[in-house]
Amino acid sequence: MSSIIGTTGSTVPPTTTPATTSGSTSTASSASSANSLITSTGIGSGLNISAIVSSLTSAFGAGQQNELNTTSTALDSQVSAFGTLTSSLDALQTALAGVDDPTTLAGFDATVGDTSVASATAGSGAVAGTYSLAVQNLATAQTLTSNPVVGANTPVGTGTLNISVGSTSASITIDSSNDTLQGIASAINSAPGNPGVSASVITASDGSRLVLSGTATGAANGITVTETDGGNGLSSLVYDPANTGVTSALTQTQAPQDANFTINGFAATSASNVATGVLSGVTLDLLQASPVATPATQTTAATFTPTTLTISPDTTTATTAINSFVTALNNTLSSLQTLTAFNATTQVAGALQGNATVEALQNQLSNILDTVTSSNTGINSLSDLGITADANTGLYDTSASTMSNALSSSLSGVEALLGGPNGIATQINSLVTQYTQAGGILANVNSGLQTGLSNVATQQAALNAELATYSATLTTQYNAMDTAVAALKETQTFITAEFDPSSTSSSSSASTSSLSAGTTNT
Repeated sequence: MSSIIGTTGSTVPPTTTPATTSGSTSTASSASSANSLITSTGIGSGLNISAIVSSLTSAFGAGQQNELNTTSTALDSQVSAFGTLTSSLDALQTALAGVDDPTTLAGFDATVGDTSVASATAGSGAVAGTYSLAVQNLATAQTLTSNPVVGANTPVGTGTLNISVGSTSASITIDSSNDTLQGIASAINSAPGNPGVSASVITASDGSRLVLSGTATGAANGITVTETDGGNGLSSLVYDPANTGVTSALTQTQAPQDANFTINGFAATSASNVATGVLSGVTLDLLQASPVATPATQTTAATFTPTTLTISPDTTTATTAINSFVTALNNTLSSLQTLTAFNATTQVAGALQGNATVEALQNQLSNILDTVTSSNTGINSLSDLGITADANTGLYDTSASTMSNALSSSLSGVEALLGGPNGIATQINSLVTQYTQAGGILANVNSGLQTGLSNVATQQAALNAELATYSATLTTQYNAMDTAVAALKETQTFITAEFDPSSTSSSSSASTSSLSAGTTNT
């Protein structure tokens, strides 16, 4: 008899059982099954190779991964914390704008006794005082009116109208499409470069008239109208009083004039009824002429009854600005406390605890807030202004009464303490700018943190690549082991069948299924 060749390639002693068709089929089936076992991961050994490789890979990289996670979390926390700090500093700097400029802090209120004559507002540069104000006349814009024609749509003439106001002028073409009063008015109003003239048509019982009105008041804003139709229809719309060779056809119904008024008896004029520059920091809105005290005569001018103009300190603006500053300051201090605190109960430290940059900011800010000056105004520190630190919270409280008294008694002292070159608010503003400006301290810190996060990302990518290679190597090794175990199991099954004939004879199908491949020859 010939030998039987097993699936492992070794020579195995022949059996005494005659070969049958069913035996051969069983052997082929066993071989196919073995091949399947060998090529399926984990089938030969019965192990969950995927889970084992995953666990070993995770364990292999656990140390580095934990370190990267810890570093990344810390950096992200610091980026977020510095973002919070930057936001609070920006808000503080916004509030500082209301107190670091003495002219802004020094508010004034302007009131006029006779509110029908004028109103007033006081701004930067105003000085407290009481003045007399009398308005002789308001500033007016010029108005010109044409002679009547039959109707608004009656043709007037064609050519070119040149309209000037002061040194500005525009040329307007009049043709058959717009040669009526209504057409001319529309052409003037829509003309590019209109110098400041509004045109309209008034239709009364005697006919229609073109009305030209200046849009700006003042003696310098007189209107001039010339034409180029050779003295035909458009000549009825000419107005050029300075040219003695031209007959003006339009009638002046209101002359352009400046407003005339007196401050403490001194004459003043304004091209507009909103007068500035007469009193430092004060804007006057002239509403009507003052009541006449004595009418004009042939030899004397009329006199007018003056009203009072009072400029007084307004502490409301300063109080609001200072309170806004204290609120923003407390928000910044609260943020610094939260970001640098250590919770003894939870044993959790703030994201910026021990950070040298933040500690430097806290120290500098504290030194500025503790400033004490030696002025003779009586307002030498924040406490003199009613701003004091709470010993328990470290935040600042305000006393409304103390602040009101300080502002009323010495507004200049408050201005000097907070604003100006060496004011507390000015120093804080300068300090905050060093931290928040482009390329400043916080920008550099954030740049360093972003570099750290970039390095972590690079290290993470390298670790991922290393773990992928490690996992692939383990998978290859475990698959090779699984293939070897499958082959050993096949050999074991064959040998068991050879040395235990009873297991073969008890079931032909069981016997044949134990063979992976082979034939029996006689």
